[in-house]
Parts: sequence; C-alpha cells; structure tokens
Amino acid sequence: MTDKTIKMVLKFVVPAGKAAPSPPVGPRLGQLGLPIMQFCKEFNDRVKDVKDGIPLTTKIYAYTDRTYEFRVFTPPTSHFIKGCAGVDKGANKPGKEIVGTLPLKMVYEIAKYKKEHDVRLKHMPLRGLCKMIVGQANNMGIAIKR
Repeated sequence: MTDKTIKMVLKFVVPAGKAAPSPPVGPRLGQLGLPIMQFCKEFNDRVKDVKDGIPLTTKIYAYTDRTYEFRVFTPPTSHFIKGCAGVDKGANKPGKEIVGTLPLKMVYEIAKYKKEHDVRLKHMPLRGLCKMIVGQANNMGIAIKR
C-alpha cells in the first residue's frame, strides 16, 4: 500500500476470470470515478491461474487521486463447504433441515488450505479454524459426518 489518501475501501466477491463492467464491479467503481475496464483487465490477468467462476473475495482501495490498488483473497469458506458437501446452496431453514453432509476430514482439509493461503487467517490456530468451519456448515444446514 502507498502513502496516498484512501477515499474508500470496497469489498466484494468476483468470480475468477469473469470481472466485467456489469454489476457488482462496474457501478461501484464508476461511482468513485475509477477506470472500470482497466480494473477488469488487471483482475482477470491476476487470477488467470484460478479456475474460471471460482468466487474470490476482493478488496479495492480507492484513493482520492482516482487510482486504486486491489488484493485478491481465497474463496469464501462457504464455497469450499458447499463443494465438499456436494450441494448448490445452504438450507432455507438452517437448524430445521439438513441439505448435505460434510466429512470431518474435509473440515480439516479446508482449514489447512485457508490457514496456508489466506493472510487474514495465518495466525489463527488450526483447531479454531476447524470450529469456525463446523459452525458455518451447521448454519448452512450441512451436517458434519464423523
């Protein structure tokens, strides 16, 4: 990050390789006067090694001089949980219905991946990450299979 004055920090999820001037990217960048097409090109170039369509959490730091920097983080934990459980979406009534099961081994694998690749979670203990993932799976209506 530079010593410029930050005007706003935007955070949203953009599918890998699919950044386009359409929502959610275009309107939010356009409001701040940032070059939309330039961001889309830079984003798609930076994530070209990631499988298309994987949702990536992205933070854009917009500066007062109409420049920007952005960081790309790992996919949301819910993406991994849904993928490993084999479901498209969570339960409509979590706690009352179960839409899938997630093996405990996969909880550990997701936690290991997140700890290695997500700078925000590097200092969190693996056990704590596993508990967080189990809690999120339960909130999505996905049971943990031991």
